[in-house]
Amino acid sequence: MFHDRIPEAFEKLPVTRARRDVWAALLPRRRRAAFRMGLSAATACVDLLTIFTVAALVDVTYYGGLVGAIPEVSTSGSFELSVLVGLFVLLTHIVREDYRIETLLADRPHLRRTATAWVGAWAIVLVIGFGTKTTHDYSRLVSLGFFFTGLPAMLLVRWGMLSFVRKAATPNSASTNRIHLVGYEEDIARFYAHNDADALGLRVIGTSYLRRIDTMGDDESRRAQLSEDLDLAVSVVRFLRPDDVFILVPWSASADIERCIDAFLRVPAALHLRPGAVMDRFPDLKLARVGGLSGINIGRRPLQAGELFLKRSLDLVLALIALVLLSPLFLVVAVLIKLDSPGPMFFRQKRYGFNQQPFGVFKFRSMKAAGDAVFKQATRNDSRITPVGRVLRRSNIDELPQLFNVVRGEMSLVGPRPHALAHDRSFENRIALYARRHNVMPGITGWAQVNGLRGETLTDLDMERRVQHDLYYIDNWSVWFDIRIMFMTVFCARAYKNAR
Repeated sequence: MFHDRIPEAFEKLPVTRARRDVWAALLPRRRRAAFRMGLSAATACVDLLTIFTVAALVDVTYYGGLVGAIPEVSTSGSFELSVLVGLFVLLTHIVREDYRIETLLADRPHLRRTATAWVGAWAIVLVIGFGTKTTHDYSRLVSLGFFFTGLPAMLLVRWGMLSFVRKAATPNSASTNRIHLVGYEEDIARFYAHNDADALGLRVIGTSYLRRIDTMGDDESRRAQLSEDLDLAVSVVRFLRPDDVFILVPWSASADIERCIDAFLRVPAALHLRPGAVMDRFPDLKLARVGGLSGINIGRRPLQAGELFLKRSLDLVLALIALVLLSPLFLVVAVLIKLDSPGPMFFRQKRYGFNQQPFGVFKFRSMKAAGDAVFKQATRNDSRITPVGRVLRRSNIDELPQLFNVVRGEMSLVGPRPHALAHDRSFENRIALYARRHNVMPGITGWAQVNGLRGETLTDLDMERRVQHDLYYIDNWSVWFDIRIMFMTVFCARAYKNAR
């Protein structure tokens, strides 16, 4: 067994102040916990200060510029409003652990989380105001100014604090977690290959390599060799005093893991199991309990109950409004289709929906009626497409009847586009995780479509790129993401790319 405990340059340093500084850098720094707490507290205080400052500026602008008399702070409704909003914003971030250094350093949608906390805090304040019948105590103009001015201010300040914290949390700073790695050489090499410790806000201060046990040796000698390695590793960990110890032994070596756990539970450091291959594939693993049973959660439900209710409510309301507003357009398109070529106004085809349940998708007919012809994907300059149909396809109008599918609960406004059954059966066997697209309801538009990934799929690579975008949407869903995709569907030029 051997250890990487200190920088290589250490061996070349004479016994001087420089060499002592190397050891000082490896050992825990005093007040390190206070430094980390200080960064978290500073982020929270800046949020509150921003809220109070924006409220004060709006108050001064309104009363000083329009009314001509600035009220005292004690009688200002804006001050009470800012206290309530600030309290709920602060509590939301604390509950979600947004102020923790690890969270601030993580690659997360921080600005989106800040926006949702701001909107959520205002929603709670409005509910309280209506419940207590005190909404008339506050100026509507001041409240609107506070809301619409405060949101960009909070986003700007959070972006600035993220930049500050990430600059402050350098590998040599007191805010960085100091970790020690234990495992076989290939597992530790895999860890370094897949993880950038500096980017993760970590500092690897030590590495203990376990020797591979000779499978031909007797059990007694194998146990003695592992015991020797672990005793030395524990001694190193006691000397370096890391914050966390990561055991990188693979799960297949369950007996070795048990020995490692027993050894390192004796040292005052947080102990973590990280079997490399599994963690590299599922970076967001969580320990979860279902009833009285514990397990490692490698994937949550695509949408939780509350998220499903929110998405379905948005779909139903917007779909009904759209059907009412677009009814004159439907009538005009129906007449044009009938005048252009014989056949029905709507084209209905079987597609797979949620959980691979088949349903009939509605579209305006854009091709010549061909009875029960075998499915063939539309291609560029397809002779089957009618003149009116070509305009409908290029403008995405042919998809509008799927609003009926949304109302019927078979589709969503936004989601992975449903493909023909022949395509689903074919690509499911050739593209990994293709079938995972069916874990949510299909949509009229989707993240792949607004990025120009639509139309004819000439190669498996074309479909793989489409599937990657669909899976990204599933893993990162939010109401704001849906609204963004709907906006891009109408106004982004890429959404009309490859429409034919």
